[in-house]
Amino acid sequence: MTAPEDETTEDTVYQGRVRLVQPVKGFRTGFDSLLLAAALPVLDKGEALELGCGCGGALLPAAWRMPGVAFTGLELSENVTRMAREGARLNGFSPRVTIENTEASEWVKPHENRFDLVFANPPYFEPGKISQPGEGKAAAYIETLPLEGWIKAMIHAAKPRAPVILVHRAAELARILAQLDRQAGEITLLPVASKTGEPARRVLVRGRKGLKRGPLTLLPPLITHTDDDSARTPAAQAIIEGHPVAW
Repeated sequence: MTAPEDETTEDTVYQGRVRLVQPVKGFRTGFDSLLLAAALPVLDKGEALELGCGCGGALLPAAWRMPGVAFTGLELSENVTRMAREGARLNGFSPRVTIENTEASEWVKPHENRFDLVFANPPYFEPGKISQPGEGKAAAYIETLPLEGWIKAMIHAAKPRAPVILVHRAAELARILAQLDRQAGEITLLPVASKTGEPARRVLVRGRKGLKRGPLTLLPPLITHTDDDSARTPAAQAIIEGHPVAW
């Protein structure tokens, strides 16, 4: 007997301080989501937007870290939208966290220059590039909007000079930088590798809308596991516990 499409579990992150409602089958919050939340600058006020928020794996931890900020999350799946809204309710965030069931590139059109912070963990693969993901995971892993369109939507919604931050596969860095070129400045890259000496598999990218092109800052990699793979590094454990990434 298979689980219904909308069957969920209630889970926590940040050592029980943030509650999430997640699908039994489908994309569930992992390290990338918490990494993205930890990479965001802490604002005292204003509005923040996440494109493709899923069940809130980055959005709700970010809302916990910034109690004075209003958040909007965009999510294409109606079922997952309901999960994110329930997660916001369970955490007491509903008065300042809005989840829109919508396609991101269309939704942002009337919201140009609105947000003080824009962030995303876009789907990592183009259609046809990987075998079909497990049940319920296709929307999280396979692009429905090309990466270039995703970044364009992020830039469109951000206020001038506002930070735009995303986490993605390191293999797609060329596509990311090509899209950010001439649209953002102060670009900073933080590679993320599993072990010392291994190639980075993920990269955090930060830019600020509308600033002039300038030197790109490439930081030393963030290492997530010890060399013997027996434990997370202190830096990775700090992210899981809700501490910010210093970059």
